[in-house]
Amino acid sequence: MGRLEGKVAIITGGARGQGALEAELFAGEGAKVIICDVLDQEGKDVEAKVQASGGDVVYSHLDVTRDDDWQKAVDLAESCYGKLDILVNNAGIARGASIEETSEELWDEVLAVNTKGVFLGTRRAIPAMRRAGGGSIVNVSSIAGILGRKLAPAVYSASKGAVRVFTKSTAIQHAEDRIRCNSIHPGPIDTPMLAGITSNAAMLQERTEEVPLGRLGRSEDVAFGVLYLASNESSWITGIELIIDGGITAM
Repeated sequence: MGRLEGKVAIITGGARGQGALEAELFAGEGAKVIICDVLDQEGKDVEAKVQASGGDVVYSHLDVTRDDDWQKAVDLAESCYGKLDILVNNAGIARGASIEETSEELWDEVLAVNTKGVFLGTRRAIPAMRRAGGGSIVNVSSIAGILGRKLAPAVYSASKGAVRVFTKSTAIQHAEDRIRCNSIHPGPIDTPMLAGITSNAAMLQERTEEVPLGRLGRSEDVAFGVLYLASNESSWITGIELIIDGGITAM
């Protein structure tokens, strides 16, 4: 039996990178998965790939900043599969500049996707999870949400720091509903989000040298952490920060 047998999950940002791998991993462990993104063709490609390998998945367009899109995704989970057990708030953007060069528009854009999106998804998932008798919410934050980083724009850090504390509030306020909520805090992961860095030899070297384990993270490094927090193996864990960063924050 798979580690997520019988569970139903929504994964945002599921069209590529970490989210796509999480969708494959969850389906392989027995979950029924709603793959959500704004990248429709890429999302449908992931849907087809997972279905071809025997996974039970459905793609749904979801702009995490739109409440009506969230409601449609939750309704789809319940109409297709009868319930919602897991929400993985994986979608995010990494944009920014120096504080002085950050416009109000850029600030609002980053906070809308990285923070408001987590809030909207959580708000819509809670009633469905309550109907299901409980659930697990996994919010993908960042080590930039824990400590100040020269390499991370302040607006990005602010958005991810908000997710960190929102996670703890959700965990405490909904423990009696048997809804767990935890956050994942990756260091630099080799995904399309870091393409501008990994394609630049000097920047790649700078990022790699800051990691005690000597390499950038891979999508699977994060995906297995998400799987653990989504599964019953972590049934007595809520409100924590799972740091997956190759040792950066230990220095």
